[in-house]
Amino acid sequence: MMQQDEPTRCGFAAIIGAPNAGKSTLINALVGSKVAIVTHKVQTTRARMRAIVMHGAAQIILVDTPGIFQPKRKLERAMVSSAWQGVNDADIVALMVDAKRGIDDDVRHIAGVLKKSKAPAIVVLNKVDLVKRLTLLELSAEVNALHDFDATFMVCALNGDGIEDLRDHMAATMPAGAWHYPSDQAADVPLRQLAAEVTREKLFLRLHNELPYASTVETETWQEKKDGSVRIEQVIYVERESQRQIVLGKNGQTIKSIGQQSRHELSDMIGHTVHLFLFVKVRANWSNDAERLRMMGLDPQDGDAG
Repeated sequence: MMQQDEPTRCGFAAIIGAPNAGKSTLINALVGSKVAIVTHKVQTTRARMRAIVMHGAAQIILVDTPGIFQPKRKLERAMVSSAWQGVNDADIVALMVDAKRGIDDDVRHIAGVLKKSKAPAIVVLNKVDLVKRLTLLELSAEVNALHDFDATFMVCALNGDGIEDLRDHMAATMPAGAWHYPSDQAADVPLRQLAAEVTREKLFLRLHNELPYASTVETETWQEKKDGSVRIEQVIYVERESQRQIVLGKNGQTIKSIGQQSRHELSDMIGHTVHLFLFVKVRANWSNDAERLRMMGLDPQDGDAG
C-alpha cells in the first residue's frame, strides 16, 4: 500500500522482443488481469497497447509491442515501426527473450538497435522453467555481451515466477510525477477495440493451422440495452472466399464455436450479458488498406517502403 506522503511516480515501460517470446503473457502477469490477447501463434499482437500497473506509489504504463521481425507486407512494416516507436517513447525497455529458443538472430538484431536508444534497458529471460539452470546462466552471459543492460530477470510469465522482482524494479525506475490514469484502470484500450481483440484471439486459437494471418476483426456496433446487456456486432475480414468458408466451417459450426467462446469472455469482462453477432466478409488485400491499418491503431505511412 502507498503511504500518503510518498511521492508518486509514473512512466512508460516498453516490452519488446521477437515474435512469440511471451510479451503479452508477461503484460497480463504484471497487470494481474487479462488485458492482452495470448496465443501460441507468432505476431498475434499487431499494434501497441498500453496496460497500467499500480505498484505502491508508482504507476507503470506497459507498452505491449508487436514482435520485431523482418517485415515483408505493408501491415508487417507498420507493426515493426510501431514496436520501435514504443521503444523511443519509453523510460525503460525490457527485452524479452524466450529462454527455450535461446539467443537467435532476432534477439541479436534487437539488441544491436537498442544501442542507439537512450532509454535504460533490461533483459527478461522468459520460460525459465523449461531450461536448465546452467543453460540460463550461459544465456544471460550471451545476451548481456550484446548490450550494456542494467539488469537481467529470469521469469516464467505463465505461472508468475519472478514477476514480483521485475515489477519492483520497473516501479523503482519510473520518474517522479503524477499518474496518467485512474488507479483502477487496467488498460488504455477502448472497449470496442478490446472486444475485437478477444474475438481475434478465439479465431487464432480455433484456426491456427487452417487460417493464415490474412484476417482481422472489427467491432461495428455496440449497443447497451436497458436491462444492462450489450448487443455487439463484429465483422471478421478475410482476403479470399476460401478463407471465409474456413471461418464459417461446416454448417456454420466453426463461427458458432468462436462466437460462444468470445461471448462468454466478453460477458465476464464487462460484467453484463453480451449478445454477440459475428459476420464474415471478404475484403481483398485488406492488410494493405490504409483505413484498416488506422483502425488497428497503426500508422499506414509506417508501412510504406522507404
